[in-house]
Order: sequence, then C-alpha cells, then structure tokens
Amino acid sequence: MTEIAHPLFRSIGRGLRHRCPACGKGNLFGRYLKVEPRCAACGHETARYPADDGPAYLTILLIGHLIVAPLLFFPIVWETSPLVSLPIILGSLAVVTLLTLPRIKGGWIGLMYALQVTDRDHRFHTADAAD
Repeated sequence: MTEIAHPLFRSIGRGLRHRCPACGKGNLFGRYLKVEPRCAACGHETARYPADDGPAYLTILLIGHLIVAPLLFFPIVWETSPLVSLPIILGSLAVVTLLTLPRIKGGWIGLMYALQVTDRDHRFHTADAAD
C-alpha cells in the first residue's frame, strides 16, 4: 500500500491553485499546461511528477457526469434546433473544459507529490517489468 508522505489535501489544494505542492508559493505552470521544471520559491523539482493522461481523463469524466448528463434532462436541449443548440452547448463545454483542465492537472500533480510518485519510479518499474 502506498504511504502518504505529505499532507494529502494541502498538496492537492496547492496544486488546484496552480502553486507548488511543496511550498505553496511558486507557480506550478509556466504556460497553460507546461509545468515549471523547478519552483521559483523553494527550488523543488515539480516536473518530475507524472501527469500524463490522468488529468485529461478525469476532466472528461467530471465534465461528462456533472454537466453533460444533467443537461440532457432539460427539454430546451431537445426542443430547439440543433443548428442553434449545438454551437452554444459545444462552445460552452469547450470553455468549461479548457478552464477546468489546468486545475485538475495541478491537483493531480499535488496528489502525485503527496504520494511521492515520480517519473523516476515509473521508469524503474517499467524496466523491472521488461526483464
């Protein structure tokens, strides 16, 4: 079983706010989804925590279950012309998804920090499995 090396909710919360999970002061991202290699405030190596496809899958799962599924219960979605409703719905879903993805990625990195899961660990496990 994986032990939690750092406070879980504090680390995730810092990531959700786009801050370094170690100190909470430095920026986690340099651009939209580009993780800074090191924290400018404390020097912690933030780029070593894997955030491959997990944040994207979690974002799709949350948007699908919290927005798309309830949206299907509103009659206006079914009664209006698709030429009107689809651009509005798809446009708003794209905006919500693009706003949510960096926050979920930051929270994911915070989770990986709390559990001390790094890319280095992954490479060692992959090499062991290949032998």
